[in-house]
Amino acid sequence: MEKKLMALAVAGALAVPAGAFAAASSLQISGRLTYEYGYSSQGDNRPGADIADNPGGSNIRFKGEEKLGGGLSAWFQCETSTDVRALDTSLHFCSRNSAIGLKGAFGNIHFGKWDTPMKRALNAGTVGAEATGMLGMSFIAFGGSGGAQATNIPGAGLDQGANRQRWKRRESSLNYYESPKFSNFQVLAAFSTGNAATSATNNQANTKPRVISFAGVYNNGPLEFGIGYEKHDEFGAHQTGATIDLDDDAWGVGIAYTFGQVQVGAFYLDATYETGPGAESTKKTYGIGVDWRLPGPHKLSAQYVKADDTGGNGGSIGGNGGVTGCGAVPNCADTGGDAYTLGYTYHFSKRTSVLLGYTRYDNDSRTRVYRVGNIGSLGVNGESSSAYGMLWKHNY
Repeated sequence: MEKKLMALAVAGALAVPAGAFAAASSLQISGRLTYEYGYSSQGDNRPGADIADNPGGSNIRFKGEEKLGGGLSAWFQCETSTDVRALDTSLHFCSRNSAIGLKGAFGNIHFGKWDTPMKRALNAGTVGAEATGMLGMSFIAFGGSGGAQATNIPGAGLDQGANRQRWKRRESSLNYYESPKFSNFQVLAAFSTGNAATSATNNQANTKPRVISFAGVYNNGPLEFGIGYEKHDEFGAHQTGATIDLDDDAWGVGIAYTFGQVQVGAFYLDATYETGPGAESTKKTYGIGVDWRLPGPHKLSAQYVKADDTGGNGGSIGGNGGVTGCGAVPNCADTGGDAYTLGYTYHFSKRTSVLLGYTRYDNDSRTRVYRVGNIGSLGVNGESSSAYGMLWKHNY
């Protein structure tokens, strides 16, 4: 009996500090693991390829909050990409949405790497498709979706606008403000830090590429809406005398509405790229999608995206989802494209699901900038690419 009482006393003594520590700690650990496997065509006269990937926001997340009193709280989040394939050795800590911040009645200010206000506005209407990977549709719609860095690197050249064509950005070195919610409406604003600049000379001005982004978002019941504006300041470099300042800007809108078990969403993006003095290229993209939750663990999804012909008199912008420029040619016909995806999802539980899908990208006859994710650049104008695959997701 004495041994049992002693054991209980020891266990109780150990449990008290542990319980006190748990109560004092605000650390939370969560995340998602994904794995995509599928087969993709890579254009005419090229072999198809089977590809394994980890798209869909695969991550591990640490976050915490400290109450400071008077309604004020300090918080942090460190979200790191994960790769169950064990192939990507370049992953580093806090590589995804990560920040340190202060929030209260005034709203929320934070500093770090985060989804831009423009991305969060466009997310409102992105329904019926994955963003990245072989089944992703963001490349034709927004020039991609994910990590980006506009920060200039000393000695690395003039054009430091990484992923210039990308309008759904998780941007580094952001200074961010989120207003309080007013009847479920919120204002977002952010700008990236220049961090460095090229040396000034008699014929070369300093260049400090940065992202400036604003949005208003609304989410209440079945309706979700977002409108945003973003500027890519000094993303391009053109040296004529003291001129090194080529900017890009875009505005976009996303909207979604849920009718019972069916959600319908649509988006529109209007982007302008400055490619030289007095020269600019414009591109409009838009799309519509649907998610239909069937009885039981089943869901059907579909999305269609259209990229209009290039406008303006500017040059080309590289990258998947870039722009084929017109230059001095007055007719920019057949420089657009379209894409669609179809998918079926089976939910094993609230945390675990598998998606089976098909995606196809088609270019018009005078361009080749639109293609399935994870394949190389297409070789000939007017080519198409397609993929079908399986995407596993597990949230924890």
